[in-house]
Amino acid sequence: MAYSERELTAPVNLCTEKGTLNPEAVGWSRHPLHTCNLRGRFPRKKRWNYWCITTRDFLFSATVSDIDYLGLAFVYFLDFRTGYFHEKTVSTLLGRGFDLPPTADGDVEFVSPGLTASFLNHDQGVKISVDIPAFDGKVLTARLEVSRPRDHETLNVVIPWSRRQFQFTSKQNTLPVTGTVQLGDAVYDARGGFACLDLGRGIWPFSSFWNWASASGVSNGHTIGLNFGAGWTDGTGLNENGICIDGVLTKIHEDVVFAYDGKNLMAPWKMHTQDGQVDITFVPFFQRTAKTDVWVLRSEVHQMIGRFSGTVVDGKGQKYTFRDIVGWAEEHFARW
Repeated sequence: MAYSERELTAPVNLCTEKGTLNPEAVGWSRHPLHTCNLRGRFPRKKRWNYWCITTRDFLFSATVSDIDYLGLAFVYFLDFRTGYFHEKTVSTLLGRGFDLPPTADGDVEFVSPGLTASFLNHDQGVKISVDIPAFDGKVLTARLEVSRPRDHETLNVVIPWSRRQFQFTSKQNTLPVTGTVQLGDAVYDARGGFACLDLGRGIWPFSSFWNWASASGVSNGHTIGLNFGAGWTDGTGLNENGICIDGVLTKIHEDVVFAYDGKNLMAPWKMHTQDGQVDITFVPFFQRTAKTDVWVLRSEVHQMIGRFSGTVVDGKGQKYTFRDIVGWAEEHFARW
């Protein structure tokens, strides 16, 4: 199905004074314009900043999230060459120590004995710092600089389930990154890689399911960014599908079909639109599984890391063919 989605061009509050969805906030934009003034509705408020850095050699991710009754910070690292993977999570009841800002350009800081993370914005981008004294028996230190090139476009969408349940998401990919991740004596250089931000602010239903796919890379002389979703947006009249080619966003108004074997997630996935604007094969090489069962929170994520190849068509009708762009595709079941 293709949707008639409204493009927003001016700043707007996500919520009304009563905490319900502001009708003027519904739509999508090329830059983050929303102030996410969430209020009340405990425990349905969900906030997170998820950063993921991919290079030819490794993947590094750091997240700070507040799901109202629980705060979660987690970091994971994958060495593509050796297959080494480790993940560490720190949590606090009622989100103590977690303070996520209402706008996409706000600073995030979390400090605890086991994990410290900060995402600090400046004029040219974001500085990511992570310190973990015991990460699989080693000290992990990440110092990364994410650049936001002038006029670089991103995908920002409000999904309106109802007046009382809604979500703002900002998906920012193909952001150049420099710096290092040090794990024990090993130092991993991020130069030539890309950062992706998944920022979420909203009022969620208790049970949710989604597919999400994201990738950033260079192929045939073009910087290609992909962001596709399914499940959680179905039936709302909007979706989170878009491509970013050389910093220019094309909003894809048609749903993207995720075709994959739920019993063998390591088999190739297919993603396509009926009109041919998206025609992609995703080949995983690693599966990250994260399960949480704490109090009322039950979550299971299967995040497949792999390579995307295929074709996309931009808003001007130009077709781009690419091969082996690194990214991920996932399925996520949550009762939260």
